[in-house]
Amino acid sequence: MARSPVLPPSAADELISARIAAAMPTLSPIHRRMGAFVLANLFRSATMRIDELARAVGASVATANRFARALGFDGYPAFREALVRGFEATIAPVERLRTALESPASGSQVFDASLEQAASNLNMTRSAIDGGVAVALVDAILDARRVFVLGYGASAFLAGLMEHGLTPYCANVQSLALMGGPSHAARRLFNASRGDLLVAIAFPRYVDDTIELARLAAGHGVRVVALTDSAASPLAQVADLVLTIRTERRLAANCDTAVLAVIEALCDAVAHRAKRSVEAASGLTEFVLPWLVKPASMQISPAATRAAAKTEDSKR
Repeated sequence: MARSPVLPPSAADELISARIAAAMPTLSPIHRRMGAFVLANLFRSATMRIDELARAVGASVATANRFARALGFDGYPAFREALVRGFEATIAPVERLRTALESPASGSQVFDASLEQAASNLNMTRSAIDGGVAVALVDAILDARRVFVLGYGASAFLAGLMEHGLTPYCANVQSLALMGGPSHAARRLFNASRGDLLVAIAFPRYVDDTIELARLAAGHGVRVVALTDSAASPLAQVADLVLTIRTERRLAANCDTAVLAVIEALCDAVAHRAKRSVEAASGLTEFVLPWLVKPASMQISPAATRAAAKTEDSKR
C-alpha cells in the first residue's frame, strides 16, 4: 500500500487537489461525490473528522476510509494529514478548541487557564525583548516626520489603540487600519517617503494586506517597524526593526494581552522621552474636558441648586 508523500507546506493543498482530480474518472460514484466535496471545501475538509466528512456527503466511515485508500493513502488519517499540511497555522485554533471541548473542564477552570496563559505570554515577552531594540523603536517614533500604524483583523483595533496612545506626543500619527480599507492605506503610503515610519502589526494568522503594504512602504524608503510573533514572520522579512511578542492562546488564534501591553509600554516610553510631554498631556486633557464626566462629588443636581437658592433667599 502506498504511503502518503511528504508535501511541501506551500503546495500541499494544490497537490491534494491534483491527486483527487486525476483519480476522479476511476472512482466509484460515492467516492466521486466525496472527491467533489473535498475539492469544493478544501479548508473545511481539513478540519473535519472522518465521521464528519462521511456525514457531509451521506456516506459511511468505511467509505471515507476507502476513498482515502483509493487516492493512494494508508487511510483517512494519512489523507487528512496531507490535506492539513499548509493549513497548520490557520487550523490550529480549531483543533485546540475541538480538543478542549472533548476534555471536561468547568467554566472557572477555563477562565483561570486563559488568564494564566495571558500572564505567561506577558512574562515571556518581557524576558525576550531586547532593550536596545526597544530604545531604537522609541527613537524611531520620536524622530519620524509622520507615524503610520497598520494592522488588519484583530490587529486593526490594536493599531487604533497605538494611534490613540501616541497622539499627544507625536505631531502626526495616523492609523491606516480601518478607514477605507487596504486600498485607502495604499493611497496614503504612496506619498510616504524617507523620514516617515510605519509600525505594522501582524500575528498568525497573518493578513496578506498588512505584509504587502509594509513591503510597499519599504520600497518607498519608509522605515518599517514590525510588531509580530517571531523573526520568521513574513512581516519581519520586510522590517527594519522587529519587536517579537508571544501570543499563544488555547482556544483562539492569538492572545492580544501581551501585544497591548507592549504598545502601552512603547507609548509610555515615548511620553517619557518626548519634549514638552507634560504640556502636551495637560493641553489634551483640558481640550477634551467638556466630554469627560465630572466626579460625582463635584456634580450639583438641579434640585440641589434650587434648594441652595431658596436657602440664600431665606437669609435675605
